[in-house]
Amino acid sequence: MDNIRVTRRARTALAIAAGTVLTAVAAQIPAHATATPAAHHGATAASSARHSSISVGGYDDTYYKDAVGKTGQALKDSLHRIISSTQTGKLTYSQVWDALKETDEDPANSANVILLYTGRSQSKTANGSNPDDWNREHVWAKSHGDFGTDTGPGTDIHHLRPADVSVNSTRGNKDFDNGGTEVGEAPGNYTDDDSFEPRDEVKGDVARMILYMAVRYDGGDGFQDLEPNDQVGNGSQPHIGRLSVLKQWSKEDPPNAFEQRRNQVIFDKYQHNRNPFIDHPEWVDAIW
Repeated sequence: MDNIRVTRRARTALAIAAGTVLTAVAAQIPAHATATPAAHHGATAASSARHSSISVGGYDDTYYKDAVGKTGQALKDSLHRIISSTQTGKLTYSQVWDALKETDEDPANSANVILLYTGRSQSKTANGSNPDDWNREHVWAKSHGDFGTDTGPGTDIHHLRPADVSVNSTRGNKDFDNGGTEVGEAPGNYTDDDSFEPRDEVKGDVARMILYMAVRYDGGDGFQDLEPNDQVGNGSQPHIGRLSVLKQWSKEDPPNAFEQRRNQVIFDKYQHNRNPFIDHPEWVDAIW
């Protein structure tokens, strides 16, 4: 399995070296690099359209005013204060069901939600515990820090997503990394004994959700300090990896309209805080 990872990482490095394009996105924001995803399969025209240039910085004069211009630990600390102090809406685990029906609504069918790993559009009412139902996936696995489903990180919908029940079980509490065997029920996803690789279309989403959690939960609120690291097999430790791969995924799969809308719905209607890495994906490298 290690050989698979080395091969894929080598391909990724070549793809980034050959295809990186610098794009300035706002006058006050440094240009950042994007690359065609180095993937198990080629990107389609539709996926390329999803990842067109986006406008960032709309909240810089208000929401992010105390963070703009900072880097490193100072930026991380500022963002923690912002997103924790503005999270005035906190859900119970049962309330998460209805919230996800709105945050992850299929833009082409308001009766459905889009499932994270499969990409399948499924009825909002087909949620539960049967194998082909959808349930509430903790992208930062709740055992990594043992925070359970109590109000807090266990109910923070910035990292909770609808997922096929059996595919959610396949992911389990594995760390994120490249490589493995393709998941039969969810083509484009790969897994092995200690890691899970999501489909190309949501790699960046996964990375930005993980990094949001690392900034939001720093040891206060009665919960452990959640931090990414560059290893797998973290078990019950309050860590998730691999950080280097998550950073790569965030660059390869920048925020799209679905992810931006989701961030806005959470801000407007539910928690009233934002995922800063959706608004400013370049802050990933500015901190880590």
